[in-house]
Amino acid sequence: MPSLCRDCLSPFESARRCPNCGSPRVLSHPELYSLSIAHMDCDAFYASVEKRDNPSLRDKPVIIGGGRRGVVSTACYIARIKGVRSAMPMFQALKLCPEAEIVRGRMDVYVSVSKDIRKMMDELTPIVEPLSLDEAFMDLSGTEKLHGAPPAVMLARLVKRMEDELGLSGSIGLSHNKFLAKVASDLDKPRGFSVIGEAETAEFLHDKPVSMIWGVGAVGRESLAKAGIRTFSDLLRWDRKDLGARFGSMGDRLWHLARGQDYRKVSANAPVKGISNETTFHEDTNDPELLDGHLWRMAEKVSDRAKAKGIAGRVVTLKLKTAKFQLVTRRLSLRDPTQIADKIYRTARDLFQQLGDKGPYRLLGVGISDLIPEDQSDLHADLLDPDAAKRSEAERATDKIRDRFGPDAILKGRALR
Repeated sequence: MPSLCRDCLSPFESARRCPNCGSPRVLSHPELYSLSIAHMDCDAFYASVEKRDNPSLRDKPVIIGGGRRGVVSTACYIARIKGVRSAMPMFQALKLCPEAEIVRGRMDVYVSVSKDIRKMMDELTPIVEPLSLDEAFMDLSGTEKLHGAPPAVMLARLVKRMEDELGLSGSIGLSHNKFLAKVASDLDKPRGFSVIGEAETAEFLHDKPVSMIWGVGAVGRESLAKAGIRTFSDLLRWDRKDLGARFGSMGDRLWHLARGQDYRKVSANAPVKGISNETTFHEDTNDPELLDGHLWRMAEKVSDRAKAKGIAGRVVTLKLKTAKFQLVTRRLSLRDPTQIADKIYRTARDLFQQLGDKGPYRLLGVGISDLIPEDQSDLHADLLDPDAAKRSEAERATDKIRDRFGPDAILKGRALR
């Protein structure tokens, strides 16, 4: 069986250890050298960057978040073992893991590191489709002649190079389509490399839960469960027309995915339609201070990403999900597109206040869309808010100070809520 050492990158026939370097990190699969659709996902990206830049954190549980009164943005694997999860209130996370180190996120640093990783991926193939700062699809079809090695070898070389040059690890999923490549990348984290071949697809999916489908969350699982669908084998018993009648366009997608079929192409030129950030609370909340703090942090993250990409948005969107799973979305088109966190926050806050008392809420999100280049943004004064220009100038000045002295050089009080 074709095999590859993930440490020295030597190819060989199946063995428990690499015959060249003795490493046990051996990857073996019948279709190892014939598959070319991959998904790369960095391992606990934000926390890993913090541990890399501060070696004293290396063996400690690390939580990225907004202080002891805030919520968890993400956490390293050590903290996750203790039960810490994203969007969990910080006080609860610290009960589970009191020895954790809390680190405020540095989005500018994460964006910079993400660009370094993207350059490495671009050297493998021109067809890279980023999903976020820390994950992307790649289509390496036809690249074997260029590199003198099959895609599996080049992907192993990519994550090894990430570790050697950037001090960060990633997990690879390799398969024959995007759906299965993403599934595979989650099978063996961290530092994983998993393969799902075409011949084994039906057997692999047979008893897996439908929650494995990207985008099927708690509401989706509940809806499917009411129809008696909990596993892929349950889906296979449904007729295609019946699934469409019950679940609409999602039903047709489910029919194909139940058979491991995904005809979407990896697209390097897919335009960015919007930038958003959302969080699902560990417990439903109606606390106005907590929700306001979330609105600010989300607006700031959206703003940071927009500035990093050099774009601005004309439409601000507020997204909420109530405790009864009712989805509420509100949008407002601005006179001028913006990338300023203050304007995004104030617009989202006004939209939130117009809703009245519909809580408690289990999810909150903020985003911008209708994107244009940043040089066409924030061109006119706001007659209804004469201080907006001053706040915008102050934010730009704050950005420069943070670039020079670090993200914690200046903090707004509402960021600590």
